[in-house]
Amino acid sequence: MQMKAKTAVSDVSPTRTLSEFLASIRYEQIPQAVVARTEELFLDWFASALAGKDARPTRIMEQFAAAMGPSDGPSEILVSRQRTSPFFAALINGAASHFVEQDDVHSGAVYHPGTVVFPAVFAAAQETGASGRELIAAAVAGYEAGARVGEFLGRSHYKVFHTTGTAGKLAAAAGVAHLLKLDADKLQHCLGSAGTMAAGLWEFLRDAADSKQLHTAKAAADGLLAAYIARDGFTGARRIFEGKQGMAAGMSSDADVRCLTDRLGTRWTTAETSFKYHASCRHTHPSADALLALMQEHKLKADDIATVTAHVHQGALDVLGPVTDPQTIHQSKFSMGFVLALIATSGRASLADFTSEALRDAKLRAFHDKVKMALDPAVDRAYPKRWLGHVSVTTRDGRTIEQRITSPKGDPDNVLTRAELEDKALRLAAFTGGASADEMKKVIARIWQLHDETSVRDFLGAK
Repeated sequence: MQMKAKTAVSDVSPTRTLSEFLASIRYEQIPQAVVARTEELFLDWFASALAGKDARPTRIMEQFAAAMGPSDGPSEILVSRQRTSPFFAALINGAASHFVEQDDVHSGAVYHPGTVVFPAVFAAAQETGASGRELIAAAVAGYEAGARVGEFLGRSHYKVFHTTGTAGKLAAAAGVAHLLKLDADKLQHCLGSAGTMAAGLWEFLRDAADSKQLHTAKAAADGLLAAYIARDGFTGARRIFEGKQGMAAGMSSDADVRCLTDRLGTRWTTAETSFKYHASCRHTHPSADALLALMQEHKLKADDIATVTAHVHQGALDVLGPVTDPQTIHQSKFSMGFVLALIATSGRASLADFTSEALRDAKLRAFHDKVKMALDPAVDRAYPKRWLGHVSVTTRDGRTIEQRITSPKGDPDNVLTRAELEDKALRLAAFTGGASADEMKKVIARIWQLHDETSVRDFLGAK
């Protein structure tokens, strides 16, 4: 009797509580607003994946899959219109969808859920013959898991670890586990396997390395792996989050296990997810929006500005600080100076603005050198729940002007409309010819009715 009592108590853990909730999610119980947001997030991810077509990291992943994986299968590789196994489809689509920096972000968790959840659940849904509703419910399970794991790991984790690669692996695992209809026991083992594989370090920013795409590719594929092997009886650590040698112990100094179970079933983190408006690191967006508002209000041009100070949170300094002299297009998306130079000179930082020519543009480089970042205690206190924008500008005629914004464009309280999302999707699909306008319009129409789809196969007529 004592043994049984001890086992029962040990099972009532944050990991167990989260596992039970994720296993219990049903489409019919998800609020319709969350269903609609999931369809919007799916479109945003789908188009972001197409925009990664022909990118060098994507091509390398495709070459790896061609050498190591099957030449056919149930799951679509969106960028090539080929088919393969769910694992390799998740790997390639996960890499492709994180390349142009237009995929969604959950502010509180400081991670990109769509680029890890959708590659995994879409690939698995095509293999299992799932319906649109089953895909939606699985995606919601992934989003709900990943956001809570990211918040649990905290700010200290993000300073060293790319949370999209770490929490993202748990998110992908939870989504696929739900699709495979794993019960709470097997889902708990699935999370244990995903957590022990979780990885992703920020050091790549200093070298302009390709690791960011590797992180999302592996998070999606390994999350899928964790779910499939758990289905067949593979066991994982039952306290992967809070255990003495679990993720909190090894990867964080401020982990908060309460985040794992925060208002399960009443707080839907899926609906908290932000869409990206500018084609750059999300840490640049608050300052970009603030600078744009300042210049519009005071009718300033780039040549009118002598200096710009972006007052930021510590996370922005940690991620953007290493990029002092951007040498690649990808590095330029992580340069506060370069992004604000684009905003000041053209009023935007869109996908087409980040080019090799822009990197060499003397006017942009000159403005880049006018920009500095400074830690703002008020902005830092609000982060990561709120990503506040605050810039101060000195003008050539001696004035000092400040501007603050509370919600970057794309946040839930400043959200992109469906019309704006459709326009963004068309631009992303056209960026490298991932899909024609006619093809993308058909995809858009289908995704808006995803909840009525009996099957999610054959979105782009893969060979």
